[in-house]
Amino acid sequence: VGLDRFEARKKILAELEEMDALVEVEDIKNSVPYGDRSGVVIEPFLTDQWYVDAQTLAKPAIAAVREGKTRFVPQNWENTYFQWMENIQPWCISRQLWWGHQIPAWYGPDGHVFVAENEDEAKAQAQGHYGETVELKRDEDVLDTWFSSALWPFSTLGWPDKTPELSKYYPGDTLVTGFDIIFFWVARMMMFGIHFMGDVPFKDVYIHALVRDSKGQKMSKSKGNVMDPLELIDKFGADALRFTMTAMAAQGRDIRLSEDRVEGYRNFATKLWNASRYCEMNNCKFDPAFDPASVTYTPNQWIVAEVLKTRYAIDKAMSEYRFNDAANAIYQFVWGTFCDWYLEFTKSALQSTTMHPDESQDLKADPKSGLGCDNAREEIRTTTGWVLSQILTLLNPFMPFITEELYEALGMKANKKLLMEQGWPDYAPELLNDKTAHEMDWLCRFIAEIRSVRADMNVPAAAKIKLLVKDAGHETRARLAAYDEILRRMARLESVECVSEIPKGSIQSVVDEATLGLPIADIIDLDAERERLKKQIGKLKQDIKKIDQNLENKNFVANAPDEILAEFKQRRIDALSTMQKLSMALEQLEAA
Repeated sequence: VGLDRFEARKKILAELEEMDALVEVEDIKNSVPYGDRSGVVIEPFLTDQWYVDAQTLAKPAIAAVREGKTRFVPQNWENTYFQWMENIQPWCISRQLWWGHQIPAWYGPDGHVFVAENEDEAKAQAQGHYGETVELKRDEDVLDTWFSSALWPFSTLGWPDKTPELSKYYPGDTLVTGFDIIFFWVARMMMFGIHFMGDVPFKDVYIHALVRDSKGQKMSKSKGNVMDPLELIDKFGADALRFTMTAMAAQGRDIRLSEDRVEGYRNFATKLWNASRYCEMNNCKFDPAFDPASVTYTPNQWIVAEVLKTRYAIDKAMSEYRFNDAANAIYQFVWGTFCDWYLEFTKSALQSTTMHPDESQDLKADPKSGLGCDNAREEIRTTTGWVLSQILTLLNPFMPFITEELYEALGMKANKKLLMEQGWPDYAPELLNDKTAHEMDWLCRFIAEIRSVRADMNVPAAAKIKLLVKDAGHETRARLAAYDEILRRMARLESVECVSEIPKGSIQSVVDEATLGLPIADIIDLDAERERLKKQIGKLKQDIKKIDQNLENKNFVANAPDEILAEFKQRRIDALSTMQKLSMALEQLEAA
């Protein structure tokens, strides 16, 4: 009768006492839920609710996924969808709130319900039912959020009218969402789309990962481990955060976000900026008339082909929703292939107005290039400018801000349009060149192997050492001659010489059929280096022993969080790998 519930309880007790019907009063402690906003005790209160026959709506939505009209990526989320849809209950769609789409139901004087699209239709129904005009009262409940959201794919395009937008954009191509609302939203859009539009609302459902903290824990204010994206953007830039999220978005794996990772990709942006400055300083301008098929210098042919391979890798990864693979493809190309290799290969040719005889020979000795020094240098400049323009285009979807800035600053902007408005690049397949790829792959492996040996043996970076090559075949000898300047400069070599025997005191390594010898006995203290390696190996053995003790401890394994166990296992793998590498280096030194 309108009393506050607590007052009503007191009156009920009083009436029971007056009726002599109260047997006993007992204090009972129990858990009482409170509203987090109101602070008021929450208690059940039975009311009339509106329901949808979800089981009927679910049948065609289940069939659509089974028949492949809509697919889940990763596919295993189909199981979650089917589990919910095949065991679906009637859907309560009414909510007792002050806002939302009001339930389209009106009540007559005797409580008879009239459901209609609008009030005029409801009055017409009531007129027919009662035979006279009566006053109707509309239901005060509103539709639940998911009911309204289920209409989103077509209601936002002008439905129920047949608009041009609706015919063009329905059904959509891809829905990107989280796994936790597959039932609450995805399934309901499927049911409504098929029911009202006669077709599925989207062809693919990409289920993205959950972003956790660096230890793999779900972010929570109570834990204090929430990372504010705005703060990360202020600190590292929007591009760095965006690329971090993309590069870590592996299918079926949650993202472990940390500032170190974002900082790493901020460094990637810096690398691109510095590479662009380098190109500008060396007059490597973008030429719209440049034909990548016209280049004859082998490193230029190689880098052009690598651009094609990178675009193909990005396209393939994107079509399969492997965004991390797409991001890593452009990352590896920019940082590794372009900056660390190509720019270093061509640095001597660009940075001297009068080329050193060795550099001149390097260009002329290239079997594919009959160019003179000046022509070769110009070809390198135009090729470099073209490659940088392709990098900005391919990287733009991942890092839009820095790429747009460089695109305009370097004079590449065409037709006053943004980079994002330009077409996705299309290349002639003929630009791929397997022979060039094999040759440059050999050059990269050759230099990397020498660098690795130098690092393992702790050879000072500034020290130039002789390279002795044994058992080199005809092709290897030709390559050694063609890329002599590049090899000496990038591997810090005094000279490269083909020999029949490698003297004692040399560290040996193998690239293809050739044995490489680096005489380092006069450069480093072999005894001191052996002791250093033995100490490092001993420390690694101790670390591995401690890790094994923890992993063999049943109590530790049973109680430690999964992320801690994973960290211990990874540390063991890393330590074993390092120890194996150092052991091989020690064996080499012992032999020397």
